[in-house]
Amino acid sequence: MTSRTSQNTNSVIRSIQYRDLEAIEQLYPETEVADSSSVDLGQQLQRVRRWYGPLKFFSLFPNPCQYEFCVYVAEQNQQMRGMIQVSPFNRTRSTWRVERVLVAKDQEPGSAKGNGDIGSQLLRHCFEKILEASTWLLEVNVHNHSTLALYRQNGFQPLAQLTYWAIAPESLQELSQREPDLPNLLPVSNADAQLLYQLDTVAMPPLLRQVFDRQIQDFKSSVVSSLFTGVKQWLKHNKSVSGYVFEPQRKAAIGYFNLKLSRDGSQAHQAQLTVHPAYTWLYPELLSQMAKVTQDYPSQSLHLASADYQPEREEYLEQIGAERIEHTLLMSRSVWHKIRETKLKPSEGLELVLQSLQPARQPVPSRIELINQIPIPSQTPKTDVSIPLAATANPPEDVVQPPEVTDVQQNNHQS
Repeated sequence: MTSRTSQNTNSVIRSIQYRDLEAIEQLYPETEVADSSSVDLGQQLQRVRRWYGPLKFFSLFPNPCQYEFCVYVAEQNQQMRGMIQVSPFNRTRSTWRVERVLVAKDQEPGSAKGNGDIGSQLLRHCFEKILEASTWLLEVNVHNHSTLALYRQNGFQPLAQLTYWAIAPESLQELSQREPDLPNLLPVSNADAQLLYQLDTVAMPPLLRQVFDRQIQDFKSSVVSSLFTGVKQWLKHNKSVSGYVFEPQRKAAIGYFNLKLSRDGSQAHQAQLTVHPAYTWLYPELLSQMAKVTQDYPSQSLHLASADYQPEREEYLEQIGAERIEHTLLMSRSVWHKIRETKLKPSEGLELVLQSLQPARQPVPSRIELINQIPIPSQTPKTDVSIPLAATANPPEDVVQPPEVTDVQQNNHQS
């Protein structure tokens, strides 16, 4: 028990340095806690080793490559014990993504040799270091129970289930022989950012939309970012092809695809597909179009993903004989977990919650409130109390007074 405490005390988490690349290469084959990135870490480390100087320089100021390799390492007794790689998910950087977490074998959750706390320390270091991140995302294989326990312990909750599919080259060739019915297929440009944003918004559930927090600028690309993207594609021997289907009656985009094609055949083709929920008949047409594009490149399988809220896509992929290659769980962590982790007094915590419930602006009065504010003129109350005439000092003129009785009339009456 004492040795574990001393290990926790001696652990240091810092930014990556050039000398850490070799230690990460040795750590990589041992145990990989999470890998949400589609990029192989071995190939990425080779490129980082080659371009470490420029990448370190670009990380000092805002630019498209600022977070190309954002990595923190955990060190104990001058030995590499773990690493974490993160990257911003959207343009505003309100949502960040955990790309991968690596820990040594003796530091895994449930390990008998280590304390199994390096993964939590790396995650919490990023939560505290990157203050602009209000939400965190990651993917983990559904069969990796120890990793799921680690993420749940650090506040991550399930968001959606994803299935990755692989379409064989023979199936792609068969699909390419069919002529797709896409009369309004258009190339993508910055002028179409509003249409693509609307399509992305309607194609996902409200909870995912809130977590992703994408804006119109996420579908635009500047000249500098286009230049960096072209350089990355040239280094990775890739080429990007995209298009969208326009509905002229509604003046909206109803389908979109983006292909990352391997020019040298060293890796599988990657596809991103978005379809309006009311136009699911586009799946055969768009997949036929993508299959036609892949025929101009080396024969490779096509990989794409489907979510549990897209049953029509999964049904069609099963129909054409696509193969399931991986099941992952998309998890998110909200900024509200930071309130729970902060050590506050009970009174301070109550004040913090009450402040968050205060209205942001003055409420607009309703019609009933406006009617109640109108002043009502005062009226003299009517009374049924009758006042005796004798009690009035000056009786009104219209009241008939009884005649006065004289002494002569009184004597006659007596006789």
